Amino acid sequence: MISTRWQIIFCGILALILPRIEGNAISLDSSNFNDTISKNQVVLLNFYADWCRFSQMLSPIWDELATIVSKKFPEPGKAIIAKVDCEQQQEIASRYHITKYPTLKLLCNGQLVKKEYRGPRTAESMATFVEEQLKDPIVKIESLDDIKKAKEENKRTIFGYFDASGHSAQYQNLQKISQALKDDCKFVVGIGDIVKQLRPPGSAVVTFSGSASDEDDTFLGDLNTYAELLVWATDRCIPLVREITFGNAEELTEEGLPFLILFHDPVDDDSPKQYRAVIERELVDHKTKVNFLIADGIQFAHPLHHLGKSRSDLPLIAIDSFRHMYLFKDYNRINDAGVLRAFLDDLYSGKLHKEFHYGPTDEEQLSATIQQIAGERAGGEAVRRVTTPPESTFKKLGPSPNRYTLLQKEEL
Repeated sequence: MISTRWQIIFCGILALILPRIEGNAISLDSSNFNDTISKNQVVLLNFYADWCRFSQMLSPIWDELATIVSKKFPEPGKAIIAKVDCEQQQEIASRYHITKYPTLKLLCNGQLVKKEYRGPRTAESMATFVEEQLKDPIVKIESLDDIKKAKEENKRTIFGYFDASGHSAQYQNLQKISQALKDDCKFVVGIGDIVKQLRPPGSAVVTFSGSASDEDDTFLGDLNTYAELLVWATDRCIPLVREITFGNAEELTEEGLPFLILFHDPVDDDSPKQYRAVIERELVDHKTKVNFLIADGIQFAHPLHHLGKSRSDLPLIAIDSFRHMYLFKDYNRINDAGVLRAFLDDLYSGKLHKEFHYGPTDEEQLSATIQQIAGERAGGEAVRRVTTPPESTFKKLGPSPNRYTLLQKEEL
C-alpha cells in the first residue's frame, strides 16, 4: 500500500508536469503557453483578472464552455478553451496588447486571428463560434467557370492550384492560413486535372485577385514555408484602406490608432477609389500610425452632424484622434501631392490640437480675415472660420465599460 507521504509527492509531480485544468478550462502560463497554442487547431483564450467583476461573471460560463467543447471535439489537437491570468502572466498579456478584461482572443494553428470574440457571453453562443472556426473555409472548384465566377464577385480572393490531394505540405500551409484569414479573404482551390493548365506540371501555384479586372498577383516564394506564405497572404487580404461599420467599429477603435476617414454617399463609387489611390500612392508608410477608413456618410450621419456637415457636403475627409475630430479643409485638393500627408503631419506635430486651444497661426488668421473682408465687400455674409473641433464621436463606439473593465492608456 502506498504511504500518504508518497501519495503527496506523486500528486505534487503531477501538478508540475500536467497543464493546470480548472473546470476543464486550461490555465496557461509561460511554461505551457507556446506549446499549447502551437499544437491545437483552435484555441479560444480568455485574458482575465480575478478582481475584475466581468471576469468573475464569465468564469463559470467559461468552464461550462470548456466542458461542452471537450465533449464535442474530444480528439487531441482539435479545439481547447484556455485562460490567462493577466495579473500573474503579465508578459503574455503584454505580448497580446491586452487593454481590457475580459478579452477573448482566437488563435488558429498558433496564429492570432485579428477578430476577437465579441458576441453573447453564453456557453452555447461561444461553443457555436468555436464550431464555426473549425469549418474548412476553402471552396473547392469543380470547373474553370468556378474561378471566373469567384473573380466576378469582386472580393479579395486567394486561389490555389495543386496537382495532388490535400495532404501535401503546400496545401496544408494554405489551409492553415485560410483559417486565420477567412474573415478577410475568400479561399478557392482547384486540385488535379481541372486546373492543370493554370500551373506548371508537378507544381502548385497560389495567386491573389481583388476583382475581376485585376491581374493575378502570384506568390513567388516557397509554398513549403508557412511563415513566408502567411506574410504574403496577410499583406493582400487585409487592405490598407478598410470600411468601418457599426459591426467592426469597436475592434477598429480598440486598435488605438487615430482614424483618417473618408465619409461618402453610398451612391458615390468614385471618391472611395480616389481616396484609396491617394493612400496607396502617398501614405503607405503611415499604416502603423493611422487607420485609413471609409465610412458610409448616411450610416454615420452623427459624426457628420458633429462636424457641422450633412449629406449634401459629401464626400469629405476627417481625422478622429479619439480626443477631437478635425476636418480636412478642401476635399477637391485630395489629389494635390502631399496635401493629405501634411494634414496627418499636423496631427502628429500637435498643430491641429494647438489650434484647438489657441486658434490658427498668424498666417492662417490673416487669410481668414481677408476672406471675411472680401465676403463683406461683396455684399454677402462674412466667412468665419470655426477653429474649435468637436469631440471624438468614434471613441464612444469602443469597448463599453458596461461590458469590460477598461485599462488606462494614453490617447494621442
